[in-house]
Amino acid sequence: MASGDYSGDDFYCDVALADPSSLDVVHDGVAVLAYHHTRPYWPVHVVVVPKVHVPSSTDLTGADEDVLRELLGVVQLVARQMELEHGEARVLTNLGRYQDSKHLHVHVASGEHH
Repeated sequence: MASGDYSGDDFYCDVALADPSSLDVVHDGVAVLAYHHTRPYWPVHVVVVPKVHVPSSTDLTGADEDVLRELLGVVQLVARQMELEHGEARVLTNLGRYQDSKHLHVHVASGEHH
């Protein structure tokens, strides 16, 4: 299924994590997956997502310390590499109405939105 066709509220559990072979994976860890966004907003746009369902950064239900430690480590790894390659990186997570997919995910991106 193309990501543009998805109409549910947890793209990560329902689509991305269900079939990671269809993604351009940057990092596949024990509890965290990072891949190039399927509908990038910025020229370089990676999303980092826990493999277990965690609602958001303000509702960490389902995440233990190991998952959170790995998530932050992968965000740091991806951001460091992006900063080295492109000279800059932004790290962002959305909450409330801004969070389309109700599964914690962190955007690591570089470049300006066009």
